[in-house]
Amino acid sequence: MNEKLIIGIDLGTTNSLVGVVDSGFPIILADSDGERLTPSVVTYRGNGLIATGREAVRLQQLEPERTVSSVKRFIGRPYDHLSTEEIESSDYTVQPGPSGGIRIAFDEDHSVSPVEVSSEILDHLKRVAEAALGHEVSRAVVTVPAYFSNSQRETTKAAAEAVGLTVERILNEPTAAALAYGLDKLDDEQTVAVYDLGGGTFDLSILQMKEGLFEVISTAGDTQLGGDDLDLAIATAIQERLGIDNLSTSESSRLRAAAREAKEALSSANTHTIRLPFFRDTESFELELSQHEVEALMQPVVDRTRSICQRAFAEAENKGASSITHLILVGGSTRIPLVRRCIEEWFEITPNLSQHPDEAVALGAAIQAGILCGRVREVLLVDVTPLSLGIETFGGLMNVIIPRNSTIPAKAGELFTNAVANQESMAIRVLQGEREMARDNWLLGEIDVPFTPGQKGSARVGVQFAIDQNGILEVLSRNTATGEDHVLEIRNSAIDVDDTSVERMVSESIDHAFDDMNERIWTEAHMKSEELLPAVDSALELVGDKLPDDEIDSIREAAARVKTLLESDVRDAIALKQANHALDEATQTLAALLVEAAFE
Repeated sequence: MNEKLIIGIDLGTTNSLVGVVDSGFPIILADSDGERLTPSVVTYRGNGLIATGREAVRLQQLEPERTVSSVKRFIGRPYDHLSTEEIESSDYTVQPGPSGGIRIAFDEDHSVSPVEVSSEILDHLKRVAEAALGHEVSRAVVTVPAYFSNSQRETTKAAAEAVGLTVERILNEPTAAALAYGLDKLDDEQTVAVYDLGGGTFDLSILQMKEGLFEVISTAGDTQLGGDDLDLAIATAIQERLGIDNLSTSESSRLRAAAREAKEALSSANTHTIRLPFFRDTESFELELSQHEVEALMQPVVDRTRSICQRAFAEAENKGASSITHLILVGGSTRIPLVRRCIEEWFEITPNLSQHPDEAVALGAAIQAGILCGRVREVLLVDVTPLSLGIETFGGLMNVIIPRNSTIPAKAGELFTNAVANQESMAIRVLQGEREMARDNWLLGEIDVPFTPGQKGSARVGVQFAIDQNGILEVLSRNTATGEDHVLEIRNSAIDVDDTSVERMVSESIDHAFDDMNERIWTEAHMKSEELLPAVDSALELVGDKLPDDEIDSIREAAARVKTLLESDVRDAIALKQANHALDEATQTLAALLVEAAFE
């Protein structure tokens, strides 16, 4: 029975938790001190020892350069996608590693990867679970933000596997939260919004629930936005108020800790006094902050979540969702009164506060783990793809195979052919994004499919996309003539994109929707024109003598109109499309004569 047991893990930016279903109920497991929250902090001490959790937090001010916190912001990302602010805002040294990855360096001889740091946190949670349950555990459900890329999901999975955990499911955090609230808190046929503002990430997901079916119908988010940004805004203001310049690493760490303490205290008090004894040599500082002052500092960060929420709500409405009946708050930052007031004001919904915001995701992970190992009654859980997936087609167009917000697991495919004569191969360029032109989307990988050269349209290549329950993409291409398969699995470096760009991608697709569609129409019309004109000339040479002069004049006039628009400096997509249609209509009789001649 112990081998069948699966634990649920919320690997958070600020805090992490582990849970399990016991006697049919999900519970969060506590450590030997009775604490359920484990700070996601690891200290690599100079003596070779490693401290994790609260012990590492205590050491952070003494050894800030050797203490790693908020590592979740770096996992699975390439170094060259980090902003200068991200690199410089950490107390520890972040530098490029092998294959473009990230290393956290403590000295010339010792550095670690974000995966190794995450493994230490996961190993601690595994030991907490084993101590509480009285036996070893080897299987887990691990949660990630909904907007985590394939690379981040895979590296999170690798971190768990490194400490002996088989990851049975990578679960989106908003979906896990909905499970925690939904099993016994919600009625049937409800539309639920999950507002998840954690230490380093933000997600807003809209779910519909009916008869045990949990379906995510829209999701939006920013994996570089969270409580850490609130702390930084307050710490920067404190530094300016006190007139302190050129902070050392230790001083910066103390200042952020003081800012976090002020933020938490002012969630329930009107004023808070920050005391920094012996902050710089013998110099001490003291500063009183009011709740109003701190809320003014936090407001711009909180406002950044508004447009994300509006976009998710609008997309849900376009899919026919009913009005939001429940708003769930997840993440420690949602305990801030300012956040709750803003949500109620923006969306005129009173949040559901029936669950502990810090524990909801871990409870959901435990419930999903219980479902997988048979400890909880079966509940169908449907997740979605955050961005569209497709391939580049002739003319540089994006051909979508799996649209954005498709439920996963998902599988879809299409048949493609060679666009020009005597092609020897076809490059299947796998793309992710919402733009009409391939160049504006992200290239995830590429497969080259060889085939026998022949006339245009002679080759047949089938392309199939399959996304598993963890959101990992596999692309299969098949030469139908030979039956030879080529498989590309999008893992690790294949989708190394900056997560802030995911949010920007959706925004840009809306901002440039008109221009993008106009360019797509122009490109398609241009390709059709280039196909039509030589075909018309060829047909006129073959059977033009069978047409009356006035009809030939009409055809040449229509063809001249197409040529004029093609050569014009002004790219009028609609006019070119209409001109192509007119040429099509003018050549109906010519086409019929050509078919007759072919039969003869």
